[in-house]
Amino acid sequence: MKTLILFYSYSGKTRVIAQKLAESESADLAELKDVKRPGKLKAYIAGIAAAIRGKPWPIQPLDADMSEYDRLILLSPVWADNPAPPMNAALDLLPPGKTIEVKMVSKSGKSDCSARIEAMIKAKECVLGSFEDIKA
Repeated sequence: MKTLILFYSYSGKTRVIAQKLAESESADLAELKDVKRPGKLKAYIAGIAAAIRGKPWPIQPLDADMSEYDRLILLSPVWADNPAPPMNAALDLLPPGKTIEVKMVSKSGKSDCSARIEAMIKAKECVLGSFEDIKA
C-alpha cells in the first residue's frame, strides 16, 4: 500500500511529527508550502481569520500526485480550532474516492474541527477514515 503524508507546518512542530510518522509508516512525505510565506503577524491575525472561515491560502504546486497513493494522511497545525489555511487549500485538491486520515497538531492536543474537516472531505467525494489530535 503506497502512503503519502501531506503536511503544513508554520513553526516546524508539525514537520517534525510528519517526518517521524513518514519514517514509521514507510511513507512518502510532501510539504504544503505557501506561495508567499506570511510573517508572524499576518499568519496569526489574517491566518486565524481565514482558518475560522475555512478559507484556503495559495500554496505552491504539490511535489506529489495524490491520486497515485492508496493512503493519504494529512497533518495540520490547529489555528483557532481549525486547520491552517494552506491545509484548506490541500483539502480542495483531494482526488475523489479516497479515504483520508487527518491528524491535527496543537499545544493542547485538542481541536474542535473534526466535523468541519469531515464536511470538506465529503464535499470532495472522499471519506474521513480517521481523525486524531496530537499534542506537540
